[in-house]
Amino acid sequence: MSHTQPEEFRKKAFQAITELRAAKPKEATIIHHDDADGLCSAAITKKALKREGVKAKTFCLEKIYPEVIEDLHSESGQTIFYADIGSSHADLISKYNEGKNLAIILDHHDPKPSKDPKVLDLNLEHFGFRGETDFSGATCCYLFAKALSDKNLDLSYLALVGSCEIPKDFLGINRTVLEEALRNDVVQQKGKSFEITKFKTRINNLFSKLQILGAVGYYEGGPEIGINACLEGLSKEAKEKVKILETRRKEANRSLLGRLYRERLKETEHIQRFDAGDMYAGMGTKVIGQFCSFISYQARLIKPNKYILGFVNVPSKIPSWGKLKENLVKASVRVPKPIKPQIDSGKLPSAVNLLDEASEGFGIADGHQYAASVTLPTNKKQTLIENAEKQLARRNC
Repeated sequence: MSHTQPEEFRKKAFQAITELRAAKPKEATIIHHDDADGLCSAAITKKALKREGVKAKTFCLEKIYPEVIEDLHSESGQTIFYADIGSSHADLISKYNEGKNLAIILDHHDPKPSKDPKVLDLNLEHFGFRGETDFSGATCCYLFAKALSDKNLDLSYLALVGSCEIPKDFLGINRTVLEEALRNDVVQQKGKSFEITKFKTRINNLFSKLQILGAVGYYEGGPEIGINACLEGLSKEAKEKVKILETRRKEANRSLLGRLYRERLKETEHIQRFDAGDMYAGMGTKVIGQFCSFISYQARLIKPNKYILGFVNVPSKIPSWGKLKENLVKASVRVPKPIKPQIDSGKLPSAVNLLDEASEGFGIADGHQYAASVTLPTNKKQTLIENAEKQLARRNC
């Protein structure tokens, strides 16, 4: 079994490719996440489909909202890709798809089983790999693209850019993709980092720019600019846009950080939390997770033995779609370093399990072991905190 193309994944990929070619779509929709991994995932999928003669339109979604998914799957005979999003809600996608469309999920978030044979989830977690360490959403998209055609080997750099969100070095499948990219001169080693040969841009530099374009610029065309930068390199306009957005986010971060140092985080027995309200107005809600990650390393601000929970208001407008019916908030969870071994050993619930259980019946949660988020109605914030506390108290931690 090849380590980059696990046999079981290859089988599932060829099943998806057979169905894709049988459908002979002229166009497809790619629903993708708004962080760097999501933009790289969309770019890989878009380019690979273009080479198959399929015109793809991209639709950036920060979270899986049931009413949006219901609407997107309402017509029949479509081809829909989910890139770096969707696995955690394969059951919900199945419910709204009802065999009407071919839906292919290429993701690395903790998966739920698909209940519709036309919803094919190629997440490598199904084949024994870990989305936290071994592969990113972009890596999953790249492996699918490579199964489509060897021509797509030149897109390996995007799998590596997307994988920069994984904290440790390139491991597991990502390590093999890196070796393949180096062998084929798609990337070159420069000191301790790697440079994309055709753009003369370092992998981690493109990653950090995409993180800003997608998340901070979500409501002003940032994701589209980011996908273009993935395929064409960073234009002068893209670099200017990044500067403006980064300044805006830094100001909001500084303001919130100052407030938290003055007021401190509110605490229950196992959780420390804050509410950013509208402090990030105009930016995508992904920024709250990025801020939670940042403060998880601020030893003077946080308690090392409590989960970090941050709330932010969700704007009702979804770009290129319309308005959500309900007023929602997003809650992001991050795990301070000392708690991670207890999650690994099963003594404590993972971030995504904590939110999934605490929001049952009213929230849409997804994520990983140490980082997760949930959208929920504004009036359910207290319920979420109470449910999470009960769950942690049951663990006798």
